[in-house]
Amino acid sequence: MGPGFDCLGIALDMWNIVSVEVGGRGFEIYGHGEDELPKDESNLVWSSIARVFDEAGISMPAMSLTCHNDIPTTRGLGSSSAALVGGLVAGNELCGNPFDRSELLQIAADTEGHPDNVTPALFGGMQIAVVQDKRVVSASVPVPEDLSAILYVPNTSMPTEEARGLLGDSVPRSDAVFNIGRAALLVRALATGDLEHLDIATDDLLHQPARQTIFFPMKNIIRAALGAGALGAFLSGAGSTVLAFATEKEFTIGYEMADAAVKSGLSGEVVITRPTGLGAHTLT
Repeated sequence: MGPGFDCLGIALDMWNIVSVEVGGRGFEIYGHGEDELPKDESNLVWSSIARVFDEAGISMPAMSLTCHNDIPTTRGLGSSSAALVGGLVAGNELCGNPFDRSELLQIAADTEGHPDNVTPALFGGMQIAVVQDKRVVSASVPVPEDLSAILYVPNTSMPTEEARGLLGDSVPRSDAVFNIGRAALLVRALATGDLEHLDIATDDLLHQPARQTIFFPMKNIIRAALGAGALGAFLSGAGSTVLAFATEKEFTIGYEMADAAVKSGLSGEVVITRPTGLGAHTLT
């Protein structure tokens, strides 16, 4: 989330559904990634279920999986974290829930490598996540109930590893100070509902400038969102999605973001959603 690189994340009302049938065989994927994602034991959902069985010391039975994916892949929207957490929660349910949510978080963060996406996927809401002595410490942040999220989701992907490869191992002190202040302001703004300075609070110098070099429409889309009435806007995750926050004019903001993208030679779609306090859960 903007200046909260690898530390702040938020759950949006976008869902992947994993269906498991014990005793069956087969793997089906519908929706996003249906033609690209593996349909075998290398799939992240499958391997996450297997990880829980392994951690619990229980033999994994034969099963069939069906995934309905509404979260776009390789667009900075946490699709891999959703798959990972969905698999862990499903596996935990199948094993009789031997692990609580905090234990599942440790498994998820160990697998993902950083906790900012898996934490909101597991707990819902906006989450602060840090690592101390190889353990994840998380805290939830309340957000205004009338807050909307307007997404411009490009047809162009931004693989996370490629996007991370653009970042250096060190940053200037002034850039670190810039982000620390804005990350604190962002948390305060959303927690209190005082959104006056959210445009400033969502600015960043640690990762967006580097990613701008391979995703040049980003600045134009952010500028268009703010100009149309968005309270704040930033690159979602590693991109390529741009996310804007607003409490009104959502359709106007989405239109202007799409128009700016087209003028920059980029096609895609607008998705209007909102934060959700609900994390991964089982359906009966």
